[in-house]
Amino acid sequence: MIHRARLLVTALVCCTGLLLGACGGGGGDPATSAAGATGEPVAGGEARVLLLSEPRTLDPAVVGNAYASGALIGNALYGTLMINDAAGGIRYSMAESFKSTDNGKTFELKLRPGLVFSDGTPLNAQAVKYNWERIKDPATGSANRAEATMIASSEVVDDVTLRITLVTPVPKYSEAVITTTLNWIASPAALEKGGPAFDRNPIGAGPFTLQSWARQDNMRLVKNPRYWDAPKPYLDSLVLRPAQDSNQRYNTLLTGGADLAVDSSWINLGKADEAGLPVDFLPASGGILAALNTRRAPFNDVRARQAVAKALDMDALNLAVWNGGARMATTLFTDSSPFYSPTPLQRTDKVAAQKLFDELAAEGKPVSFSFTTTPASENRKMAENIQAQLSAFKNVKFHIRVIEVAEFSALRTSHDYDAVLTSSVFQDPDPRLPTTFLGDSSANLSMLDDPQLDESLLAGRTATSVAERKKAYDRVQARLTELVPAIFFVRGPLGTISARNVGGVSQYGLGSLLPEELWIKP
Repeated sequence: MIHRARLLVTALVCCTGLLLGACGGGGGDPATSAAGATGEPVAGGEARVLLLSEPRTLDPAVVGNAYASGALIGNALYGTLMINDAAGGIRYSMAESFKSTDNGKTFELKLRPGLVFSDGTPLNAQAVKYNWERIKDPATGSANRAEATMIASSEVVDDVTLRITLVTPVPKYSEAVITTTLNWIASPAALEKGGPAFDRNPIGAGPFTLQSWARQDNMRLVKNPRYWDAPKPYLDSLVLRPAQDSNQRYNTLLTGGADLAVDSSWINLGKADEAGLPVDFLPASGGILAALNTRRAPFNDVRARQAVAKALDMDALNLAVWNGGARMATTLFTDSSPFYSPTPLQRTDKVAAQKLFDELAAEGKPVSFSFTTTPASENRKMAENIQAQLSAFKNVKFHIRVIEVAEFSALRTSHDYDAVLTSSVFQDPDPRLPTTFLGDSSANLSMLDDPQLDESLLAGRTATSVAERKKAYDRVQARLTELVPAIFFVRGPLGTISARNVGGVSQYGLGSLLPEELWIKP
């Protein structure tokens, strides 16, 4: 299931994301990396895992199902309905099937019979309906509300069957479940108790349960004896610690202070590969981007957006932040994607950029904006280099605004930013790309509402052949290049580094690590 790749010095990419990241390396064809433990899994033991961030809550609707947020925690506490494999196929876990017979207008979810939460109460279709409707509620503050609001209505057919009707047909809606918090189901009764009470005792049906959580320190999870897929999990316990500093993460793992690290730093991944440590990553299209708020000055004027995009030299950014080794997101899709187009998303043109800055200033609209990012060192380096590049131009001012990871979810409703570092990372573009740029999507941080772009995104979603979808996504890239609602920076492969005695490292979706598969060889 995992795409294992040798991380050559000439084959490094970047994985920063909404939350954090780092990079350094190059490009080349994947080969086999150092292997972890092999053979039959060994039961027992405890794994010490370093994460890129700490969640502000254990609410499954709020914890993010991606590498840089709380994917491992969500999978551990709540399990998964289904996952995808390296070829893009669906592998069912707590769900037995998720099928549509009308090209994505309606779907029927079938659960395994006899599923129970960790407290022994049933996990049934009504529980799934409750969780999915709760994600739709703006008051919940879920980062995946956009995917949940694709559901127009849901109906409990019986204890194990939920039928949903979508607002518009989405043939690949299974991807929306797999890559988001829709994949995690918690006990409705426990969720009704609310914030702090739920965080003290989150009730899910995952392979582990919470034993303790010392914030800003560590979280200890222990094996759930009621987990549906015995003899998994193999481990008796997990100790999870946030480690935002990339150097600290790598050094802790290298010196034996941890068994595994979720790591988006390709500098770390490259060093680990050279040291003979096992490295896993999932390649992806799209990438890390700055969403430009088109609803307020200065980026409500397309010329301001175009000026900043033309002013930035991505090779200089690559050199300053990633030692020239990152694979920049110059195109919407990677060259291995069937939807790849060689047309670049943006081209550096400093003369044209200065002309636009001067033109706006002459109209009394000089470009001045803040760039919102997280404290992660690589994100700060990126912001600082952008600031240095823009300082060479007249009539533009740039300010760095640093907020904690936990504050990012609030931006989806407050829209209090000029430009914000986020991501649109995907293998298949639907539904991730449309949720990033459709005019009515709550995940559209640029807030651009362009009928032509919407039409092309929806055409790519519903087309029945790869050729038709490619034509639609060619139009999407052309429109994004023209309107510049966002500036793409680097690709986002999704990685882990482990000790040589760790086995069963498996990711799905957007770098979502499966804890039930992990085991440690004594």
